Amino acid sequence: MTIADSGCLMENGGSCLPCTPEEEKQIVKELIDEAELDLKEGNLYYVVSARWYASWEKYVGQGSDDLLVDGQSPDSQDFHVAPSGMADRPGPINNSEIVENGSGGESDDLELARTLLEGRDYVLVPQKVWEKLVQWYKGGPALPRKMISQGAFNKKQFNVEVFPLSLKVIDSRDDCEFTIRLSKKASLHELYERVCTLRGIERDKTIIWDYFNKHKNSRLVDSNRTLEESNLQMDQEILLELQVGVPYPSQSGKDSTGNELALVTMEPSRTSLSIAGGPSLSNGHSSTYSLNLRPGSALNAGFTDIDLGFGAQTAVRRGERGGLAGLQNMGNTCFMNSALQCLVHTPPLAEYFLQDYSEEINTENPLGMHGELALAFGDLLRKLWSSGRSTIAPRAFKGKLALFAPQFSGYNQHDSQELLAFLLDGLHEDLNRVKQKPYIEMKDWDGRPDEEVADECWRNHKARNDSVIVDVCQGQYKSTLVCPVCSKISITFDPFMYLSLPLPSTVTRSMTVTVFYGDGSGLPMPYTVSVLKNGHCRDLIQALVAACCLRSDESLLLAEVYDHRIYRLFENPFESLTSIKDEEYIVAYRLSQKGIGKRKLEIVHQERSAPDFVKGSGFKDFGAPLVTYLDDDPPSGADIELAASRLLSPLIRTCSSNAVHCGKENGFLSESNGETSNCCNGHAELGDRSMDTMELEDTSGQELSFQLFLTDDRYSSRKPIFKDSVIKTGANHIKVFLEWTENEHKLYDPSYMKDLPVVYHKTGFTAKKTRQEGVSLFSCLEAFLTEEPLGPDDMWYCPGCKQHRQATKKLDLWTLPEILVFHLKRFSYSRYLKNKLDTFVDFPIHNLDLSKFVKRKDGKSYVYELYAISNHYGGLGGGHYTAFAKLIDDKRWYNFDDSRVSPVNEADIKTSAAYVLFYQRVETATKVGLGETSQGNTVS
Repeated sequence: MTIADSGCLMENGGSCLPCTPEEEKQIVKELIDEAELDLKEGNLYYVVSARWYASWEKYVGQGSDDLLVDGQSPDSQDFHVAPSGMADRPGPINNSEIVENGSGGESDDLELARTLLEGRDYVLVPQKVWEKLVQWYKGGPALPRKMISQGAFNKKQFNVEVFPLSLKVIDSRDDCEFTIRLSKKASLHELYERVCTLRGIERDKTIIWDYFNKHKNSRLVDSNRTLEESNLQMDQEILLELQVGVPYPSQSGKDSTGNELALVTMEPSRTSLSIAGGPSLSNGHSSTYSLNLRPGSALNAGFTDIDLGFGAQTAVRRGERGGLAGLQNMGNTCFMNSALQCLVHTPPLAEYFLQDYSEEINTENPLGMHGELALAFGDLLRKLWSSGRSTIAPRAFKGKLALFAPQFSGYNQHDSQELLAFLLDGLHEDLNRVKQKPYIEMKDWDGRPDEEVADECWRNHKARNDSVIVDVCQGQYKSTLVCPVCSKISITFDPFMYLSLPLPSTVTRSMTVTVFYGDGSGLPMPYTVSVLKNGHCRDLIQALVAACCLRSDESLLLAEVYDHRIYRLFENPFESLTSIKDEEYIVAYRLSQKGIGKRKLEIVHQERSAPDFVKGSGFKDFGAPLVTYLDDDPPSGADIELAASRLLSPLIRTCSSNAVHCGKENGFLSESNGETSNCCNGHAELGDRSMDTMELEDTSGQELSFQLFLTDDRYSSRKPIFKDSVIKTGANHIKVFLEWTENEHKLYDPSYMKDLPVVYHKTGFTAKKTRQEGVSLFSCLEAFLTEEPLGPDDMWYCPGCKQHRQATKKLDLWTLPEILVFHLKRFSYSRYLKNKLDTFVDFPIHNLDLSKFVKRKDGKSYVYELYAISNHYGGLGGGHYTAFAKLIDDKRWYNFDDSRVSPVNEADIKTSAAYVLFYQRVETATKVGLGETSQGNTVS
């Protein structure tokens, strides 16, 4: 029996006493595991405030990393820690802050605020977990929600319906309005039952209409059809009428008002598909497209024709222009509207879907949506190109989208690029001309010519994938993988539908490293270099070599300094730079290659501290350690003294010119009246190194001029070093403390080592982070094509080593499609941070020439023109999507902001909100007829 089965562990007079934090944690874990093994429709989950739940997680020691958003947990302001170090036991569950009205009793009809996000504002717990939490902590209110299944065919998913469908019921008898909430999986029969009960009327005398936008769209027949299948949307109206001789609606596809139903219907038992919702013509009649899947069928549209400029024709009211219709926002659907406007203004796709494509619909493809997605998209495209400036509500399309891609269901904001990727792939599978995909065994590269392998890969791809999407939207790139151990090379040629380009700031990082001279020949200096985020230490070293003009007989030793001591050495050139955080202090030591293999000497600077600041030793560290190689083995105290004096020589204070030898006589520092000359108030000039070499006076005693102390690897011991001491140790790294007294502070200027790498206010050297500025589309493309190592979670199985390796990967563009889509990766996600980059990307509108990036020289033109942009404004968790698109026949740009459509100047479409860019290839007039591409498409 598990802990969860045993119930409360302690009882007293029938009342439950609290469990220990560890016991609570184990009970909840077991109950969650049990619920995950029994996922099914109808299971109850409860909504719990993320703020309260995070405080409970901290109390039981579970942590709340998964709830972090922008680096902060939901309870970052209200969390307290007990004096013992253990988190306080949380108080009663408080869900009132996530309820719309901020209060409420124990009712499952309470409405949640629509702006809530899972993980940030609330968490979902299984029913048994909720019951335990209430048993332990009381509180509420209870917010139960049911699990539903979404999707169709092999794409079903289980989700908790946090926001049930809210419908506004209008009673036609007295115009009374009230709201009901039902699951989207509820049937129309349940809808009738609820409405009739609330209004006290008989069900058989009731008619309920889909009253979207205050228009009778269709009659909702009392049946087992679900609200989701009926395309009912959040917060829309439904109209209640009493039946007074109203005939049962016909099955002709029109409602009682004669309007075309905005539905995409597919009868599984039939062999034909129909697209309803054609345009209304000036005479008040409407047309229906009927796509018959029988061979030889033709599209019969009855339009008043207008030329769109690419051979396709559509019908609009006289004097109106097609393609200027807006899309209604149906609750955070601006991401969908933005992507759709870009696609419907893609010339080859508009031409294709305005013609008869019925014979290419593939209803048998198990990877597709039985043709329904293509039909829904085609129907919507025809409406947008035939409705003039009327706003279209894409209800039918959204219904199909939720059916086949449940991740886009509901009313939360989503990513327009993710929708675009799903839609292009789904349209391809629904329109795939290959009905039975053959099995093809791929051959290895095996050193064959690139052209031969690329052609073979493309033929194999086309043998299984052949659609209008492949024809116009897919290109091919070359991928090269190299094993870092055995140097095994693997080359493949893969298709792509769009290019996701990183912004340079997402693949590179600026690192500031302070470089110290290991021979004392110069002052420490900071250098800021740019390296790949996923690069290795060798990449950082190579950048520093160029920045500091390293000599050929020198090498760099990287180290991290923490608390004025060397915390770790980066001696492995393949160590990932991801292990180095931005806030860490990284230094590099310029060392002679002749010293490689010899003992390293590390000098840590110390000075006596006031008792108020440091307890115990009476010393505190300061500055950055110095490192050099020792020539003698084993070294003596004199060797260490000489090395220390050499490293400190750049820091010596110079004297004014009228001082005799500046306190030096015969190369040794002299003292007068027991004090060093006070004329040493200057600073060493960078170019004058010959006079700065310090030589120590050889006294007759055993003490050094410096107070040096030998310490161990952990810096825990402190033993004095004398000149004639011989350091006998098996360690290859000797660590010593150098004690700075008042004399050392008079002789040397330690400010060069303090507060690094902050501004050098005395020498004028600065170490500033590079300010993020605008970047070009070409630099984004170059960053995409730059060789980089695979991430630790994306290891490659090397056929040579027979092991997974972190190989280096290089991408090259082999061929480019007619329609080229660039996705700018503005969003970055990690476990602890979510971020959006608002970097301005300068992209060409005309004459984007990519010829130099294409490896295959096939004589094709790779010059592109921009015709659409999907924009994202604002930050994460919100924001707004719009689209810019160029109207095909007059080449003017328009701003599509949901239902609002307005002209925009071409000079104004370049903004930092650009997220997805759409280009069409153009041909030069010398290759084909002016205004036509090689495929017969008009140049935009």
